[in-house]
Amino acid sequence: MFFRWIYQKRFWSLLGLTLGLVLVRFSKGAVLVDSFAVISRPFWPGTAQREWIVNGIDTEQKIRLDLLEKDNQRLRRLLDLKVTSADDVTSAAVISRRSRDFWQQLVLNKGSTNGISSGDVVLGPGGLLGFIETVTPTTSKVRLLTAPGTNLAVWIEQKKVHGVLTGIGTHRPQLNFLEKTPQAKAGDVISTSPASTVLPPNLPVGVIQYVNLKNLPSPYALVQLTASPEAIDWVQIRKGL
Repeated sequence: MFFRWIYQKRFWSLLGLTLGLVLVRFSKGAVLVDSFAVISRPFWPGTAQREWIVNGIDTEQKIRLDLLEKDNQRLRRLLDLKVTSADDVTSAAVISRRSRDFWQQLVLNKGSTNGISSGDVVLGPGGLLGFIETVTPTTSKVRLLTAPGTNLAVWIEQKKVHGVLTGIGTHRPQLNFLEKTPQAKAGDVISTSPASTVLPPNLPVGVIQYVNLKNLPSPYALVQLTASPEAIDWVQIRKGL
């Protein structure tokens, strides 16, 4: 009797184990997963971690919106340049740039067949970039304001202070004042001079970043151009005077 009871108990135990394994197999572990979820509930992430996740998502969305807004503004500027066209204005794409080396020049995809000629004025988003130096039938080279030896008559319109902007091979050209004691300071906006015989007057050029009033024989300033040649894909070409 005792051995028969042992045998029956083992039989039912093996049967229960087999049925349990069959249930796990056909439920694909759902029972075990649910059981683990119930047991591990006290260790689930709390409200603090949920707030971290929400804050992380908000930060990511703000960054994406900021980047999209900057892209939108950039595309608007490019579109304005691309679609603007008049008899004396031609839009052109920048196909090559050497704004950091000695040459300080851009190459455009428009040339003499498009009416472009040496001496034409080149503008980008923000202001004056330089002048057309040489042309081929299909391309043209722009001599940037930052190129060594480039000279341009400019002035501070609000203060009627005149000077000559000279390229020195860096990203900030030098403004040499004509007066010995010019009323100029950092933040002043400079534009093309009305006395220029080459350019239309009051084209935006840049903003004064630094002024040295003690330099001899004449004071000078360093100018940050408002149109950066390193970040421009489209330009406008206008006929010079």
